[in-house]
Amino acid sequence: MALSDVTMSSTSYFYTHAFSVNSTDDYDYYTPVENDLILLPMSNIYIPVLYVIMFLTGFLGNLFVIVVIGKRHKKTGRLVDTFVMNLALADLVFVFTLPLWAVSAHYDEWPFGETLCKISSFIIAVNRFSNIFFLMCMSVDRYLAVVRLMDSQFLRSSNCAQITCGVVWIISFFLGIPSLVYRRLKDDTVCWEDSKSSFVQGMNLLTIFLTFLLPVLILCLCYGSILVNLRRHSHTAANSRAEARRRHSVKIVLTIIVAFLISWLPFNLFKTIQVIVLMSTGDLSGETRVIVLSGLTLSCCLAFLNSCVNPAIYLFLDQHFRRRASILLLSCLGQGDVHQTYISSNSLSNGTSESYYGNTSTPSLAR
Repeated sequence: MALSDVTMSSTSYFYTHAFSVNSTDDYDYYTPVENDLILLPMSNIYIPVLYVIMFLTGFLGNLFVIVVIGKRHKKTGRLVDTFVMNLALADLVFVFTLPLWAVSAHYDEWPFGETLCKISSFIIAVNRFSNIFFLMCMSVDRYLAVVRLMDSQFLRSSNCAQITCGVVWIISFFLGIPSLVYRRLKDDTVCWEDSKSSFVQGMNLLTIFLTFLLPVLILCLCYGSILVNLRRHSHTAANSRAEARRRHSVKIVLTIIVAFLISWLPFNLFKTIQVIVLMSTGDLSGETRVIVLSGLTLSCCLAFLNSCVNPAIYLFLDQHFRRRASILLLSCLGQGDVHQTYISSNSLSNGTSESYYGNTSTPSLAR
């Protein structure tokens, strides 16, 4: 279900010949562990620090993306910006939950009551689904813009993009409802969900499919076709400008895919192992339990980080976004009118910018 399933495990300790209670795997489990084994020592310090850093960078970065895109003029706006704006909004709402989980990880308990337990878990679940779905939408949009441009005028219209975003939000809210319904506060200290439940296990498997396996398949199909198309046309064009655009497009594609895989592969791998072991044996025990819980806790931080790195990808790799950010900065300094006219005309003349509403120029593969 939500990634918050594992955040309470960060400071659990196991002592020699002592039976300790660990409620972080969503059910009480008593087990003796030998050799004074400590699960993630000092994690009650560095995990909260990581969450606070993610909150600050994610809040400022995604707010910056929303402001830059929101200030664009409609006739110079890109269709993909509609998806980028919604993705940044989902990430911005999500990062507001990180201070709660930072406090929870530090004190190894949930002190904010059942209502915030449900709401924060619901927000994390909705963000997880919407984040991946918007990424898939952008990938399909890039495929249509590069490979099927002449056959996709309706699909790449502003109205269709807005409707698609609305559908993504509705589906994400619907898929996040189990986290809102089934998560509750246990013993007034643990934000708890029974992972032994058959329904929860089924939802975990469905979530892994919808938020990782399916997106990876779509990304590979879309960007594989894009790269083949770009390579074919670059050979036809046989000029340095087309080759430069192709190299830049490949760089952005690889960055998107690598960032996605690095962020989500470890968490989904450990979550799959957890579900399979629980379904086959009914319990996590001994060394397997320690490895899975440690892996889930650390990979959860990595998955959270994905909502913070997207603005950096836009800023460093998306030329059009950098131009819009420069225009906004110059506008704040009182020099926006002159520089906006110059930058806009220059971007349209050099042929490297993203396709605009109604414009059929060669697109950049920015997210």
